[in-house]
Amino acid sequence: MEEQFQMLFDKMKLEMQKQTADLKESLTQNYRDYMDEKLNPVIEENQQLKQKITNLEKEIEYLKRDKKSNNIIIFGLDETEKSTTELFKSVQETFQGDLNINVEENEVNKLYRLGKNKVEIKPRPVLCSFTNGWKKGEIMKCKRSFKKIHVSEDYSKEVLEKRKALQPQLLEERKKGNTAFLKYDRLIVKEPTTDKRKREATTSPQSPSKTHPRKQQMLSSIKTNRKNAFDVLRPRSNSLTNNIHKNQ
Repeated sequence: MEEQFQMLFDKMKLEMQKQTADLKESLTQNYRDYMDEKLNPVIEENQQLKQKITNLEKEIEYLKRDKKSNNIIIFGLDETEKSTTELFKSVQETFQGDLNINVEENEVNKLYRLGKNKVEIKPRPVLCSFTNGWKKGEIMKCKRSFKKIHVSEDYSKEVLEKRKALQPQLLEERKKGNTAFLKYDRLIVKEPTTDKRKREATTSPQSPSKTHPRKQQMLSSIKTNRKNAFDVLRPRSNSLTNNIHKNQ
């Protein structure tokens, strides 16, 4: 009797454990479904906000780039001016003397030194912003002709950091013999093109018998087998005369 009660008790215990596990699993699944129902809209909204932020960052980058598109930075220009007017005259004389390019006042939008007040012997760089892009492009095309100064594009701080980080890779690609250069914040690499085709040795024209013996043999055989039209007509003419004599 006691054994039966023990078996019944163990059976009830197992059944209760099973029901407890099923209830726990059901509650867990219900809780998950509830959380998914509440979190899915939040997750979707979060993804939309991330996409909007990405688009806004691209627009801001575009606006920054467009704002600086007509700017150049001048390095090495002696800092002797006392006003913006004197600075413009110095820039104007440099462009005219080195590049033979005349820059008028109405073609310059902004012109000033970058950085704080001069504290060192080295002159501060000059930012020159043009009212149109073609004047800037004309100067950048001839920038290698400058004698004492050099000019560059006006890049943002983030772009300058990217370009600086790409310098080791740029030098490495050039050591390999590739054509490498920086375009804005990207490294452009072009491998050298090798022409695998070899020129054939040019020879003087030779006689047909030497250059094409098989063709020459074919031509000679055709000539030998070719019949003369007069030779074909002669027997016929003879036969005609013979027939005439016979009929007479």
